[in-house]
Amino acid sequence: MEKVKLLIVDDSALIRQMLKQIFSETDDIEVVGTASDPLIARDKIKALNPDVLTLDVEMPRMDGLTFLRNLMRLRPMPVVMISTLTAKGAEVTLEALALGAVDFVAKPKADVPNALEEYADEIIGKVRMAAKAKVKALEIVKPAASSTAVQPPSRHFQTTHKIVAVGSSTGGTEAFKRIVKMLPADAPAMVVTQHLPVAFSLSFAKHIDEAGQMNACIAADGQLILPGNIYIAPGDRHLRVARDGARYICRLDDGPLVNRHKPSVEVLFESVAENVGKNAIGVMLTGMGADGAHAMLQMRVAGAYNIVQDESSSVVWGMPGEAFKQGAAHQVLPLDSIAARIMTLIN
Repeated sequence: MEKVKLLIVDDSALIRQMLKQIFSETDDIEVVGTASDPLIARDKIKALNPDVLTLDVEMPRMDGLTFLRNLMRLRPMPVVMISTLTAKGAEVTLEALALGAVDFVAKPKADVPNALEEYADEIIGKVRMAAKAKVKALEIVKPAASSTAVQPPSRHFQTTHKIVAVGSSTGGTEAFKRIVKMLPADAPAMVVTQHLPVAFSLSFAKHIDEAGQMNACIAADGQLILPGNIYIAPGDRHLRVARDGARYICRLDDGPLVNRHKPSVEVLFESVAENVGKNAIGVMLTGMGADGAHAMLQMRVAGAYNIVQDESSSVVWGMPGEAFKQGAAHQVLPLDSIAARIMTLIN
């Protein structure tokens, strides 16, 4: 089997050396080169034809986002961003995902040797996944003189008893944003678990809030779940849906990792199966692994209607593919058909 050819782009010689050492211990990934800035990287891409790039966000001579934008327009390829887990790093990383980066990992910490093994497992897994991911060329959209976007009609559906539960991981930040753009302001309430670190939670909620007509926020414990609102699990808590009489409320849980995740889609979907049942619509979007697949089947047994994103529009058909294999899905749909199907089911 041919090895995945990896090019490491980072201005830190220490980080480049650490990453080379990590990947030297794999049998299926070969570091074919390193670059200390985007201009050197550009030449090495031409010479070495790598399969995957790891790319630092903050780079000399040309910032990582500018380089990524040019790369995805001219020579699209799988990119895993190396990000700082800060508010500024979150904004930049979410923009990188919007430009077409497959995934991201935090910068390795050279002064925390005990954490390096766990970090190695994470970045190796993400590079392997990126090598198989579907990457499309970035489309440059010219701003129109006036808005010609067709807004979905806003109908006053009786949605107070309906909840849409969404699970996603790799590629999910952009996939969910595209769904939200196509939903009216009075769409049913949505509860969302997206695998993201806690430092990214507020930025992600802000991006979703600005994407469409619905209001988005980080879920708070005890918060009432109402139509027209999107409740996003914080990056360090599980989100559950609970009943308070005839109403639904958010519950946050600081329990252990489930399927190696907190927040976990499994936890959210289990609570929806138990407390919402036939009044729920389940949506599984692109993501690596199988988190939430078994609980989505529980939702179906409880009477929920489930949709999974199809393979061709997914960055990684891991979570939706596993849900499909387990028989949890009523429908498998392209990403851009999911919003309309949700509103048809509500209507």
